[in-house]
This record gives sequence, structure tokens and C-alpha cells, in this order.
Amino acid sequence: MGLLHHIEIYVSNLNRSAEFWGWFLSELGYAPYQQWEEGRSWKLGDTYLVFVQAKEKHLDVPYNRCQVGLNHLAFHALSKEQVDQLTVMVRSKGMTVLYEDKHPFAGGENYYALFFEDPDRIKVELVAP
Repeated sequence: MGLLHHIEIYVSNLNRSAEFWGWFLSELGYAPYQQWEEGRSWKLGDTYLVFVQAKEKHLDVPYNRCQVGLNHLAFHALSKEQVDQLTVMVRSKGMTVLYEDKHPFAGGENYYALFFEDPDRIKVELVAP
């Protein structure tokens, strides 16, 4: 009781977001769950993440994590090595590692993590145990 059942996020470009999230979530053990014309989802255990194409009339205001609403999604990593491996992959895909000057300790001296952004600039965090 109380665990997240699912999270649904509206995106500006479903194909671009599905490519990004499909890659990242599969690295964390998620499997494709649902697919329909306007959406995709991935599931791990009893929790799933859903990405839905926003309607054209709602695309005029871009997402900003500093406004009211979702700031970021943080995921558990298996190890520091997994954080390092995914950091290499993020860079090889041309994505920006956030807080590069403090990486991998941007969250603090004893907090080993990768911070980067999805195609809509939603911050993604991967935290080592």
C-alpha cells in the first residue's frame, strides 16, 4: 500500500520521448508495457511510467521544471558502476550531463548520482546506493 502505481507524463514529441525513455528505462530493467497511437508505457514490478503525446493546443507553453509541477524523476541505480556506465552512454548519445562541474557528487559529498534531461528538459536522476 502506498507505492506508486504509475506516473503519466505528457510530452511534446512522443516518438522522440519514446526513443529516449525506452533506452533509459530498459537499462534499469523496465519492459515495454503498453503502446497505442498517442502513448507508450514501460513497467517494472507493479509500477509503470506512461508517456502521452500532448495535444497541439497545449504545446504553446514549454515545460519548465522550475515552475509549479514536476521537477524531476529520480531512479535507483544498482551501483556506482551503473551510474558511471550510464553517464558514458548519456554523453555518447549527445545528451547533456547536468552539473558537470560537480558530477557525480552534484547532490552532495556522499551522494553519487547522474543528472541529465529528457527531450522536454525534464530532469532525470540516477542515484547509486
